[in-house]
Amino acid sequence: MVSTTTPRSDRPESSLSRLLDRWGIPAPLFLGYVGLLLFMIGDGIESGFIAPFIADNGAGTEVRASYVITVYGVAVMLASWLSGALSELWGPRRVMFIGLAVWLVFDVLFLAVAVTGENYALMLVFYGLRGFGYPMFAFGFLVWITAVAPVARLGAAVGWFYFAFTGGLPTLGSLVASFTNPILGQYGTLWLSVGVLALGGLVCLLGVRERTGYQRLAPAEVKPVQSLVSSLSIAWKKPRVGIGMIVRIINTAPEFGMLVFFPTIFSHQIGFGESRWLLLVSVIYGTNIFFNLIFGVLSDKIGWQTTIFWFGAIGCAVSILLLYFVPMHLGADYYWVALLVGALYGATLAGFVPISALLPSLAPENKGGAMALLNFGAGAATFVGPAIVSLFLGPVGAAGVVIIFAALYVVAAVLTRFLTLPEATKKAVEKNASLQEVAEVPATS
Repeated sequence: MVSTTTPRSDRPESSLSRLLDRWGIPAPLFLGYVGLLLFMIGDGIESGFIAPFIADNGAGTEVRASYVITVYGVAVMLASWLSGALSELWGPRRVMFIGLAVWLVFDVLFLAVAVTGENYALMLVFYGLRGFGYPMFAFGFLVWITAVAPVARLGAAVGWFYFAFTGGLPTLGSLVASFTNPILGQYGTLWLSVGVLALGGLVCLLGVRERTGYQRLAPAEVKPVQSLVSSLSIAWKKPRVGIGMIVRIINTAPEFGMLVFFPTIFSHQIGFGESRWLLLVSVIYGTNIFFNLIFGVLSDKIGWQTTIFWFGAIGCAVSILLLYFVPMHLGADYYWVALLVGALYGATLAGFVPISALLPSLAPENKGGAMALLNFGAGAATFVGPAIVSLFLGPVGAAGVVIIFAALYVVAAVLTRFLTLPEATKKAVEKNASLQEVAEVPATS
């Protein structure tokens, strides 16, 4: 380990390295964060118009277009799990290369073959398979971060990851599309996204030379099937990791659920109109981006568990109630109040950021398995939230669904109390070690 640390400090850019480390960015991974931001901008360019585009170019109806998006979502969920499990076997960098290649190949086929031929069956296949791309790239890099960053600064390092991730998808990606769609058209903009994403992938994979991500993270004696099974069995072998996965599902399930029925309520029932509703969404996610950093850094000082409990779970339980009931009570004339409570919800959502530092720290000897469950939870949230809406919107109404979401955040707060760090991780914090270094020390009990 000395051989990889000492030479770096002798390089001319060591002052930059020290500055990045002070900000909580692992200096050897800096270009990875830059590349990830570009990659997610490329992926997020389509987010605001892809469903109607598919409907107009082969699907025929919005319902048939939603089936394409659903297939894509299933692939995203599976790939989110595989990104952690395979990073243990092959190393994060190889998984990221596979993710980049999958995205580019199947998106080109989707645009050049399925869209131009208005072939609905091929849309289902190509766009669906493309869903394996971005989770393997992005979450593979997240595994790399958790293996390299010192445990004492892991919250900040993960915060910067989500700054780049959500900064691209959907925030800056949608902003790019708002400028290019009038000039290039939607089809041209989708080809532009291919170029932006490819550039980001190359910056990340060619620019980062840190060696941990080049090699498998699992011990040499661990076989492929054993590694994949362990990425599932860790949920009951290490119950706190399984609990953490549930907390991760609750983190964003209400977010995805509210996007199913909030647009109609805020645009028509409250009377904001579509443009002001979209601005409200921008405020929510724009606030979330910066608070990802704030809570990432703060969590390293006051504790990951404490941050998730108070600012994430309890904070979201309060803010999601305010987000719905305050505008509903005040009406369209108090739009500025809606912006304030929207910003509050976006900020408290970021309170869950340390979960990505906490879960692998609960099982440093099987970081990939822990990250696989964490990422699976992130993917599962995209289904759980809308499913709750579809089940309960009719019987209990919009207000009832929002109360259910608030109750789920309270459940997350209770579960978070069980997510206490093992002694090995506490010692790593004291020694400023990384989780990879913790995993390499044999257990004494």
